[in-house]
Amino acid sequence: MAIVALHSASTGLSALSTDLDVIANNLANVNTVGFKASRSNFENLLYMEKKQPGVENANGDARPAGLYVGMGTQISNTQFDFKTGSPRVTDRDLDMMIVGQGFFQVNALRGGENVTAYTRAGNFFRNSDGDLVLGSHDGPRLIPPINIPAEITSISISAEGLITGTTQGNAEPIGIGQLEISTFINPHGLEAAAGNLFFETSASGPPITDTPTNGNLGGILSGAIEMSNVDPVTELVSLIKTQRAFEMNSQSIQSADQALQVVSNLRR
Repeated sequence: MAIVALHSASTGLSALSTDLDVIANNLANVNTVGFKASRSNFENLLYMEKKQPGVENANGDARPAGLYVGMGTQISNTQFDFKTGSPRVTDRDLDMMIVGQGFFQVNALRGGENVTAYTRAGNFFRNSDGDLVLGSHDGPRLIPPINIPAEITSISISAEGLITGTTQGNAEPIGIGQLEISTFINPHGLEAAAGNLFFETSASGPPITDTPTNGNLGGILSGAIEMSNVDPVTELVSLIKTQRAFEMNSQSIQSADQALQVVSNLRR
């Protein structure tokens, strides 16, 4: 019946509308530091079984294939693309980029509680207390906390995350702190939040924390930041394909409506 096509095409419109939202968000964040693009994964819905495969006919032969009519589609999940974004050299002492796997840890306020959040953004600042904070609207503090004394005039960060500094008139480096970064067994299970942050979930598993370059963790590139890994060309092509698929589903609805109109006019 055309009513099945009507409902199936409507699920397609709903799913493609969500996919359009995902693509638009990727394009909107093409210049966001540390942003990770995401994609929509589709899955089909229930099937109506009109003829079962393998059933014997009157001649004793088994039916080679069944007859199934699908009921449409839906988006099962969105999947992050965690490939490293392109580096942007800034020559700022406090700009950092993780080359490889890992996330910076920051102290974020969530639901009235201080929790650990994770980010790939490395645009850090020194606040009025001298603490390193992320350059977002909330400015969460780095974990473990690192305080840079006021007398420090020059800062250096090694690939292993060791932060040193020098003072006026003294070229001998002074140890300031040691960076720690985290990784997850399933980073796709992280919960995305505003401010370039991710939160741990049961799907992501607990964080595996260590100093940079240890294990499978990446190293630190100082004086550079990781830009968004969104490929504008790929996203625009996906946008065109989604728009065309949306139009085809709308055409299916119109065709189903015309078929139902023919049925309703049979008595005339």
